[in-house]
Amino acid sequence: MNGGSRVRRSRSGPPPVERAPLKDEAMFRELEQQVNVCVKCELSKSRTNAVFGEGAEDARIMFIGEGPGQEEDVQGRPFVGRAGKLLTQMLEEIGIRREDVYITNIVKCRPPGNRDPLPKESLACRDYLMAQIAYVEPEIVCALGRVALQALLGQDVSISSIHGQGQRWKGMLFVPIYHPAAGLRSASMMKGVRDDFAKLKKIIERNQ
Repeated sequence: MNGGSRVRRSRSGPPPVERAPLKDEAMFRELEQQVNVCVKCELSKSRTNAVFGEGAEDARIMFIGEGPGQEEDVQGRPFVGRAGKLLTQMLEEIGIRREDVYITNIVKCRPPGNRDPLPKESLACRDYLMAQIAYVEPEIVCALGRVALQALLGQDVSISSIHGQGQRWKGMLFVPIYHPAAGLRSASMMKGVRDDFAKLKKIIERNQ
């Protein structure tokens, strides 16, 4: 993939199965409004803004992190802090524009002190996340970090054992990779993050 190449689905070839797009889009906007006023768990009490997600809603690749941080809570957008800037940089290094992917999180409200989301908090948001995945219909889902990996698979699996590897999940290609925030903590983890994105590029190219 060359710099700036797009990763949204090609619109050439046979038309996709008709999905009544106007109705679906209206339902997706309604879903976002539900998230914005959601009070399903305790995280709603301390949030500034819910963080629904953003990006291409026909994206081939969806990135799912664990939850909003401080900057995300303030702006109401996913991955806009230091880790988000690194994510954008890593995408650019493998020739992908941020606006051509879809980015969201396991939970839509910031956990206090940026702690890991509790299982009951992840469960409260799961229907929202599954609806986002169903609407975007990505070919590749990338779990960013251990928390997202375990929440999506529903298993206590170590990310160090399977990061950068693809497997089938719910009819999609599932690729867990180290969270960009990990790369901000040490040079060795930064190498791991960069290596994972290089592996992701190869996986994308093999599955074009």
